[in-house]
Amino acid sequence: MGGASMSLCCGAFNKVKPYLLMVGLQFGSAGMYVISAQTLKNGMSRYVLIVYRNAIAALVLAPFALILERKIRPKMTLSIFLQIVVLGFLEPILDQNFAYLGITYTSASFASAIMNAVPSVTFVMAVMLRLERVKIKEARGIAKIVGTIVTFLGALVMTLYKGPSFHLIRSTSTAHSGTGTDPSDKHWVAGTLFILIGCCAWSAFFNLQSITVKKYPAELSLSSLICLMGAMQSAAVALVAEHHPAAWRVGWDSRLLAPVYTGVVSSGITYYVQGIVMKTRGPVFVTAFNPLCMIIVAALGSIILSEKLYLGSIIGGIVIAIGLYSVVWGKAKDYSTTPSQECVDPKVETQKLPVTVANGVAAVDQDGIRK
Repeated sequence: MGGASMSLCCGAFNKVKPYLLMVGLQFGSAGMYVISAQTLKNGMSRYVLIVYRNAIAALVLAPFALILERKIRPKMTLSIFLQIVVLGFLEPILDQNFAYLGITYTSASFASAIMNAVPSVTFVMAVMLRLERVKIKEARGIAKIVGTIVTFLGALVMTLYKGPSFHLIRSTSTAHSGTGTDPSDKHWVAGTLFILIGCCAWSAFFNLQSITVKKYPAELSLSSLICLMGAMQSAAVALVAEHHPAAWRVGWDSRLLAPVYTGVVSSGITYYVQGIVMKTRGPVFVTAFNPLCMIIVAALGSIILSEKLYLGSIIGGIVIAIGLYSVVWGKAKDYSTTPSQECVDPKVETQKLPVTVANGVAAVDQDGIRK
């Protein structure tokens, strides 16, 4: 009786665990947008921030990877190494550089809103790479297609329609900010284009990560290696872009908080959790939760950064939420008929390792699900 009850509770937890993990990541990502925006506006170089962010993430994750995954870490091959190099280029170099540049030209809430195109781009890439299969005649397939389109339209509404502006909290700084033209308006279009480039790089990163994690199913080790490659490549870029030693200095302020927070939460923990969820749910499920981050950043940006909230942001947020639940519902139906097998005897669990077919097309993960 007790065993059946424990099995039932464990099965229920395993079903909601991916959702809890992804919702938690959105709160962490929201903090990254707000802290990074404030730090960049205070004068910290985005090149230096990216170097410190990935270096800290690699240092934090490496000890856990060496200890916890010493028995399950697969052998490094040239193919996997090259994929890690590309992953380190796509996210730390392309995405982070262009996203930070776009934030300085626009705002944290606007950048997080534009990034909601990631589910749409990821979905298209996943279908092209045959990582995601869509059955148009089934309700779940229609839900994913419609949800992806609706999510993109919601982000588009936020971009094209601003409407009346207001602040959640009135303060002296907000009163003065409304008496002139926002400096970021001068580069709004350029900032939008930079963020979109980062969006495409992030989508490509999601899809490639989902492929690599099946061939190298040691999430902590993979995450630390991606951060290490990102730190090395971004350091090369930063040394060329920043010649003055003063640009590399940090103090007991946001110039230290931003690298530590983004390195530990946004790079280290995020890469690790994404790898876990992607093994069972795929890249589209992961990116489908990004609109939640936009809603959180819009609120925090108005309160902490005194950013303006626009009517278009509220309307777009509602539209995006509708698309979000449509995509998640469609993804949930993909796995509703698959029994959960994660609740096993601890003695047996240590012997269950992911098995990958040589060509990387079919794989059996820890849940016993054929992918």
